[in-house]
Amino acid sequence: MRSGSEPREACLILLLGATLSLATPALAQDCPELVGSLMGPLFTDVAVSGGYAYVTWDPEGIDGGFRVIDVSDPYYPVEVGFVDFDWSLPTAVAVSGSYAYVADSHGRILRVINVSTPTAPVQVGFVEVGSQELQDVAVSGDYAYVVDRGTFYGSFNVIDVSEPTAPVPVGWLDGPHDGVAVSGDYAYVVDRGLFYPSFWVIDVSEPTAPVQVGVLYPYPGGYGVAVSGGHAYVAGEVDLRVIDVSESTAPVEVGFLDTPTSAWDVAVSDGYAYVVVAEGLYVIDVSTPSAPVEAGYRDAGQADEPAGGIAVSDGYVFLANGGGLFIFRECGPLFADGFESGDTSAWSATVP
Repeated sequence: MRSGSEPREACLILLLGATLSLATPALAQDCPELVGSLMGPLFTDVAVSGGYAYVTWDPEGIDGGFRVIDVSDPYYPVEVGFVDFDWSLPTAVAVSGSYAYVADSHGRILRVINVSTPTAPVQVGFVEVGSQELQDVAVSGDYAYVVDRGTFYGSFNVIDVSEPTAPVPVGWLDGPHDGVAVSGDYAYVVDRGLFYPSFWVIDVSEPTAPVQVGVLYPYPGGYGVAVSGGHAYVAGEVDLRVIDVSESTAPVEVGFLDTPTSAWDVAVSDGYAYVVVAEGLYVIDVSTPSAPVEAGYRDAGQADEPAGGIAVSDGYVFLANGGGLFIFRECGPLFADGFESGDTSAWSATVP
C-alpha cells in the first residue's frame, strides 16, 4: 500500500530527471550554420578583430587589395573601407592591435596598414621579405613571421614591427614553407613540398636567431596550420593531420582525417577544427585529437584553388574564398531544452 507522500516523491523524481536531461549536451544541429555573406572578388585570406573582418583579395592576379568589413552584425556584413595596391598579389593577412599585416607575393612585400580608423585604412610601412613568393604571415608581440616558397628555395623570416612605419627583418631560416602559426616561444611551419614536404617547430625565443628544434620529415605536407592546446592542426593535401607538439623537439602525428577535397587552411576553437576546402567549409570534431571525427560540411563560394583562408572570433567562423566572405555560427553543444547555454534556472521550482 502506498503512503500519501509517494505521489509527491514521484513528482520530485520526474522534475529532477527532466532537469538532468536539460543539461545533457547533444551535437549541434545545422553545423555549420551559415548566417551571413558578402560577395567579393576572389578573397584570399581573412583575419578578424574587434567587430571587423580584414580580407585580402586578388581579382585577376594583378592590382589586388585589402578590404575592411564591419561584421558587428554577422548576419549583415558591410564593407566600410579599402586599400588598393599596384601590381600585387596579397596572399595572407594578420591583425594585431591597430595594424594589419599583409603578405604580398608580387614583389615579396610585407605591407603594414593602420586600421585604427576602419573606414579609412592606410598603408604606413612596408619591407621586402624573402626571396620567393610570400605565402603566409603570423604576428606575435613586436614581431611578424613571414614564410615564402619557390620550387627549390624559400625562407622563414622574422620581422621587427615594433615601429610599424619602419618594419625591419631581423632573423631568418632557409627552407621553403607554405603556412605559419605562432604560439609562445615557438613558430610552427608547414611545407607542402615538391620534393621535401615537412613540418617544422622553430624556437623564436630569440627573434634574431630562430632555431629549428623539431621536424617531421618526410611528411605529407600542408598549406595551413593552427595551434591549440599542445597540438598543431595541418590542412594537408586532402586531409587534416593532428600533431602533438607538447614536446617541441619531438613532434609526433597522433591523428588524421580525410577531407572531401583539397584542404587549404584551418582554424581551431572549442574542440572543432574548421577546414577550408575547395568547395566550402568542412568541420571536424577534434575534442579527442587522436580520433578526429567529421562534424559537418557546407558548400560555400566557388571551387577555385587556392581556396582562401579562415578565422574564428566571438562565436563565429569567417571563411574567405573565391566567392566572397561567408560567416557561420560556431559549432557546439545544444541542450534538450533548445538553449545553448544549458541554463536550467528557469525550470527551478519548489514543490509544495
